[in-house]
Amino acid sequence: MQLKLPKKYYQVFKGFIYKVAFMKKVVIGRNSILVKGEDKLAFSVTACLLKGGYNVTLYTTDVQKAFDCLNIHKHDIESVSSCTLNLDNLNIADRFTASDYYLAIAITSENIVEKQSVIKELEQKLSNKVLIAINTESIALSDLHTDAQNPERIIGANWVEPAHTTLFLEILYNGPGNKKYAEKFCDTAKLTLNKDPYAVENFSIRARLMTALIREAGYLIQNGYATVEDIDRACRNDPGYYMSFAGNFRYMDLMGTNSYGMVMKDLNRELGKDSDIPECFKEIIKKGGLGMQNNHGFYNYNDGDTEKWDAVFRKFSYEIQNIINKYPFNYNDKVAEMTGTPVNKKEDHLASEMLIEEVNA
Repeated sequence: MQLKLPKKYYQVFKGFIYKVAFMKKVVIGRNSILVKGEDKLAFSVTACLLKGGYNVTLYTTDVQKAFDCLNIHKHDIESVSSCTLNLDNLNIADRFTASDYYLAIAITSENIVEKQSVIKELEQKLSNKVLIAINTESIALSDLHTDAQNPERIIGANWVEPAHTTLFLEILYNGPGNKKYAEKFCDTAKLTLNKDPYAVENFSIRARLMTALIREAGYLIQNGYATVEDIDRACRNDPGYYMSFAGNFRYMDLMGTNSYGMVMKDLNRELGKDSDIPECFKEIIKKGGLGMQNNHGFYNYNDGDTEKWDAVFRKFSYEIQNIINKYPFNYNDKVAEMTGTPVNKKEDHLASEMLIEEVNA
């Protein structure tokens, strides 16, 4: 029989429960990873690593918030699949403790001073053999390498929330020595984290593509050609419909590549070229807008809307994951696998241990 405490008692014992759960000793070994971060993205990256079978230490200032978020992820995962999120492999700490990690993942804001400070702290407290993967969307990886003690062991790793359900992982490198670590991390993520990653040099391509789209959307709104709702409908009902099946270039091939080239030929010179952020964004920034978090965004929200949208989005993330997995990037390989047709494909024997061996070399 399962004992259910009344809500008022649960609130009293909640703090005690999470302290007992996370004061335990987690064995730090060859597959131990440190995650440093304060937000939902850091927590979902932690969930992604736990799903991959790793021991994880989450270094965050708000242990309670992290605990609550990871328990939600655990509930969601176990509700929609036969998988589980083993929290016995997790240690949440609000103080940095140096241990035998082979990988440290940092999730920070887009502030170069903060990123450099985090890198400095990790390099001071961890072995010089530890690979550091830090998110960086608008800042070149080369700029983060400038003052680093071991720049070759610092790569970029951009995730998207929820990290434990999406295939996205963008990895950045700067130079040949750095590239080998990025490629090993890329191979490991494919095998153990259910990612479809790519490695590019120095700059985030995802951020640039997204920024170009937002700039044009801002131009259209500012000049009275469209509303926020118009932009959202255009994005959701056209590219949002096919991009879970194919990327833009594959889709153009599918629909007729030449026709898109003809449209670009005439339209490119008419696109917005503003170097500043759109006016509609400036107003939100001026008010400290955090979207649903404080009801200052592009839409208005009532009390309780944030929780509803969050729950629906979590549900959607699992549903869309199932659809995307049916139509992988290399769809021909999937068809060949289903039909038993031979495929000219190099056998992949890489495993996470190879990254560990490379990092420890």
